[in-house]
Amino acid sequence: MAKKNILVVEDNHAILDVITLILESEAFNVSGLNKGADFISHVTDSRPDVIIMDIMLPDVDGRVLLKNLKDNKSTSHIPVLMISARYNATNYTLDGIEADDFMAKPFNIDELMDKIYALLKKSV
Repeated sequence: MAKKNILVVEDNHAILDVITLILESEAFNVSGLNKGADFISHVTDSRPDVIIMDIMLPDVDGRVLLKNLKDNKSTSHIPVLMISARYNATNYTLDGIEADDFMAKPFNIDELMDKIYALLKKSV
């Protein structure tokens, strides 16, 4: 079976590095962005199987990126796990975010992996 591709969009380099190491140890192909400027072009070119995205990015709100992704017919099917230190599951729902799942920071590694595998099952 081919390796699954995961895109991580996270401005905190330490968190990006940790998530990348965890996912690579689980045999995923991982690419990372630390700002949203090239998000849509990167997604269009790389076609990730799952996206893990921080809500608060330095150049654009992650919710705007999510809306652009879900409004685009060629990318709307890609499952997105939103992560944030500022929002919780209640805020995230009330904000009308259309992500497939959500995690608050700091997060548990086992929970992160459970959510990724669940999103991959949904996308098959």
